Amino acid sequence: MSDAPNTGSNAVSETRQIRLRDALRQARIEAADRTGVVVDLRDAEVARLEILNEALDPLFAQIPEQVDLFDRGISQGDTPRLWIDVVAHVVMGRDKRIYRFVQDTRFGRIVIAESHDVSAIVDAVTDYVARRMVEREHALVATPAKPLVIDKPRRSGFWIFALGFVVGAVALFALALFAALRNL
Repeated sequence: MSDAPNTGSNAVSETRQIRLRDALRQARIEAADRTGVVVDLRDAEVARLEILNEALDPLFAQIPEQVDLFDRGISQGDTPRLWIDVVAHVVMGRDKRIYRFVQDTRFGRIVIAESHDVSAIVDAVTDYVARRMVEREHALVATPAKPLVIDKPRRSGFWIFALGFVVGAVALFALALFAALRNL
């Protein structure tokens, strides 16, 4: 009879191990499915951003080569982004179907435009690029607030130093002479 309880506890133990093993296997399958879904969503985001990037090609082809304000490119990370310049980028919205054109400012991030339509975002980016180019032109031709005064080159202070040295030596000699005459 002593063998019967051991066989029963072994059976329960094996059943628990099999059940746990099956549960772990199922949890791993579910995690892999979720990871696959996340990767598929990220790939879909990147594909939509690439479509927008291609739609922006004609705009950026018109920008003169000497204007180096814009550095367009897609960054792939946790949140894929289509960078327009250092402070502005396009990111996909929460539903992954809406484009959100945002700009980082010293007061926080502002949304410039938001749309499902690629052409609406292209228009918003075009307006942004035009404003940035006008700001650049103003910065290049802006006159300084104070008139620029060009000082004459300073002459060497050697002669002033020499004069001071001679006057000091004469004063020291006079003081020594006065002290010597007083002691007599």
